[in-house]
Amino acid sequence: MSQKYLAESPILDFRSDAIQALIAERGWSSLDPVARIGAAYDFARNEILFGYNSDDALPASRVLADGYGQCNTKGTLLMALLRALDIPCRFHGFTIDKGLQRGVVPELVYPLAPRNIIHSWVEVLIDGKWINLEGFILDQGVLRALQETFPDRTSLCAYGAGTDCLQAPLVEWSGQSTYIQKTGINHDFGIFDSPDDFYKDHRQLSGLRGLLYRFFVRHWMNRRVARIRQGHVPIIPGGADNLLPKQASIILKETV
Repeated sequence: MSQKYLAESPILDFRSDAIQALIAERGWSSLDPVARIGAAYDFARNEILFGYNSDDALPASRVLADGYGQCNTKGTLLMALLRALDIPCRFHGFTIDKGLQRGVVPELVYPLAPRNIIHSWVEVLIDGKWINLEGFILDQGVLRALQETFPDRTSLCAYGAGTDCLQAPLVEWSGQSTYIQKTGINHDFGIFDSPDDFYKDHRQLSGLRGLLYRFFVRHWMNRRVARIRQGHVPIIPGGADNLLPKQASIILKETV
């Protein structure tokens, strides 16, 4: 396997003191490969809470220090942990329709959000096969609150979720691909060796909108996520139609 899938980078800074200390403290290096993936995955899913950082392209050590993240930043940390544990992995970039984030994005500023939002998942190599990992994005507290709020729904594309099996989504690591935002994906950028390569050409929210997001809107969104985690799920105007994907999901094949 090419060393490019195990390499450190400015964003995947897995030799940082904080990441190395975490791995040593948890004893993950002594586990077999499948268990190493599971340990890093479970940490990213539930010990790094769902939330919005100041930028997508933060180093993994910064995401760890923040203690929260979304698809892109949690993915960065997961990739760094996997490579530190000698597990080959790579980056797959997409966009999602902004409707997937409705309910987290306040209605007052929702019209200002870009139609297409940068999204990604992590692909990990195990037993000669690439596995897609996306189910780590929502922590269990947020997912449980959505399940309890919508007990009769199977499809939900809002509040940070994009799934056709809300009550039993494929989010637990079992050696198979995991998903939680897949039904909101509307464009596939393809595979990259690292997030650094992707973010050279693909960035979100520059200028005034970027400043508003970093210094105001994301903090508002994080407070809303915290309330969702507590069971206070806001009502989205427009009824049930706004809880569904805005278009048919693009066809995403398992990578081999």
